[in-house]
Amino acid sequence: MTVQPQSRPLLVELFTEELPPKALQRLGQAFAEGLRSALAQHHLLAEECTTRPLATPRRLAALFDAVLGQAPEQHYTEKLMPAKIGLTPEREMTPALQKKLQAKGLAHLGVDDLVIESDGKQDYLYARGVAAGETLQAGLQKALDQAIAQLPIPKVMRYQLADGVTSVRFVRPAHRLAALWGNDVVPVEALGLAAGRLTEGHRFMSQGTIEITSAETYESQLLEQGSVVASFEARRADILQQLQQQAAVLNATIGNDPEVEALLDEVTALVEHPTVYVGEFDEAFLRVPPECLILTMRLNQKYFPLFEPNTGRLTHRFLIVSNMRVADPSNIIEGNQRVVRPRLADAQFFFETDRRIPLAERVPQLATSVYHNKLGSVLQRVERIRRIATHIAGQLGLDAAVADRAALLAKADLNSNMVGEFPELQGIMGAYYAEADGEAPEVVEAIRGQYRIRLDAPVTPATLAATVLFMAERLEVLVGIWGIGLVPTGERDPYALRRAALGLISAYEQLAAGGQLAITDHDTLRLHDLLEFAAATFEPGTLAQNTTAEVASFIYERYRNQLGSYDRNVVEAVLALAPPLHQVLARINACAAFAERPEAASLAAANKRITNLLKKADSEIGEIDAGKLGEPAEQALAARIQELAPVAREQFRKGDFNASLATLAGTREAVDAFFNDVMVMAEDPDVRRNRLALLQTLHRSMNEVADIARLAQ
Repeated sequence: MTVQPQSRPLLVELFTEELPPKALQRLGQAFAEGLRSALAQHHLLAEECTTRPLATPRRLAALFDAVLGQAPEQHYTEKLMPAKIGLTPEREMTPALQKKLQAKGLAHLGVDDLVIESDGKQDYLYARGVAAGETLQAGLQKALDQAIAQLPIPKVMRYQLADGVTSVRFVRPAHRLAALWGNDVVPVEALGLAAGRLTEGHRFMSQGTIEITSAETYESQLLEQGSVVASFEARRADILQQLQQQAAVLNATIGNDPEVEALLDEVTALVEHPTVYVGEFDEAFLRVPPECLILTMRLNQKYFPLFEPNTGRLTHRFLIVSNMRVADPSNIIEGNQRVVRPRLADAQFFFETDRRIPLAERVPQLATSVYHNKLGSVLQRVERIRRIATHIAGQLGLDAAVADRAALLAKADLNSNMVGEFPELQGIMGAYYAEADGEAPEVVEAIRGQYRIRLDAPVTPATLAATVLFMAERLEVLVGIWGIGLVPTGERDPYALRRAALGLISAYEQLAAGGQLAITDHDTLRLHDLLEFAAATFEPGTLAQNTTAEVASFIYERYRNQLGSYDRNVVEAVLALAPPLHQVLARINACAAFAERPEAASLAAANKRITNLLKKADSEIGEIDAGKLGEPAEQALAARIQELAPVAREQFRKGDFNASLATLAGTREAVDAFFNDVMVMAEDPDVRRNRLALLQTLHRSMNEVADIARLAQ
């Protein structure tokens, strides 16, 4: 029975200057995981050892609950070199072998300690034995070096150490290193610091420098003596609880949009001892669009605006997450209220100033704004979007004038004061200004929604104009940016073409869901046609050849990735035909149902065989000559096709893809008999051609919904 070596908790802490808040959580997790991974490699973690990442604005730390003082003995096998090179004929070590053993730390071994084994080609020398396990000091030093080197630091700083000569690189200057195994300091070094047991607490609320008694007492000492909540997750949960409690007292809510979660992460990285206070501003500011006030409070001040729970309307109160807990917080609250007032006043000034110029009068100014040096100005882009939008509107039965007006005004707010200050409000401010100018509600809604990531509700007549602008904008950017060579690569997609493709797909789905694009509309808004039209709006010679074909493939590939929950063969069968995007889901469901039928496997295999036979045709196949169908099996197949194909085609035309495939399943027996009894590639060229024509007719009918052959893969 092996005796388990002694284990104790291990603490490692780097105390630094303020770390970048948006990177803190990731840095803390990476630091802990890096240490854990390296310690595990050196067999220094006891069984079921848990890791606790700890991170505050001024420290990265990790706590392990069971770490060994020395790893268990390790059996090793080292392949050295061919025996004929390592040993002399007298079985003495050659200089080459001696050098190899010394390099591997095995210089103490003699010839009798080595083993000769064949690797199948020649005899090799091996060293086998039991090595003492890594000590915690040595293993932790390696782990610390590795973890620091692999940290996902957004921007590295170079700073000089106290000796005035040495410089190191890290995310922020580090001032202390603590490493405790139980009660004992582990003598390791990092960033020019020697490990000890000292740390520091809160900048203002701490009792002074803290001497850590043991790894186990680290968190409690930090909280009690230093007023620091060491755990990022514990601080975040505490902040959220306080926010919700304060909001409930005021009969309000902090909202549930994604920006709330992001702000919560950020303020957690800014405070060590969070306390939430309530502030307020003049209600007169509520006449400014709420998005402006919300953004300035969240982005600039890190406040949590409060909303009415039933209506979602912004109130004149907000919550402050402070790094100080005091008996009388009036100075903190008043100070924050004084700071936020000029911010809100700026937003009010920008809004009122912008409204003095009608949105339409801002459009000509877009000629001075460069969209891309290869694609011209923003105004030129607007003109392209206008043409695309009116083209789409014509196919969907929307008043072209409405689509054109929405496209004309879509980018006009880009040179407004408000968007200049807050680029995140593009489109939102344009909608407010358009509404104030008396533009049609459909135009206002289109401007407001143009920057959404995707459409998530069925399109109605009221939102049709918004959908048209949404699609036109994405078609223009996909064709234009791709056409000048800025293709997404790996993680790089600076013009968000992947997002544009998914947004376009969502538009087709929601048009179908809202009945604005019927499943029977086989030729309306064909993707390839739209891409070609969009490409024609650019100056000749601007776009690379094959741009539209490549963009179409890119969009279908995005759709393929999005359909990962469906059977892969079914998805491939449907997308192989590049069908209208609004029919994809209906075709997939029909194809999936067909795949469950007993006839499916046989027909899919036959269809694959037909595909291969048709490829072998050495000339134009042409049409079927009924007079040359001599074999009973081919006559029966021709009759069955003549009977079922028109029915299936009509069902397909009506968008009943399930029924169309089910009808064609009725050809199975005739197809099986044909391949059993008939030699397709007959010696007589006329007979061969006629049989291929028969199969070609069947192939066309079978593959209207999907490429059935792909179900056999």
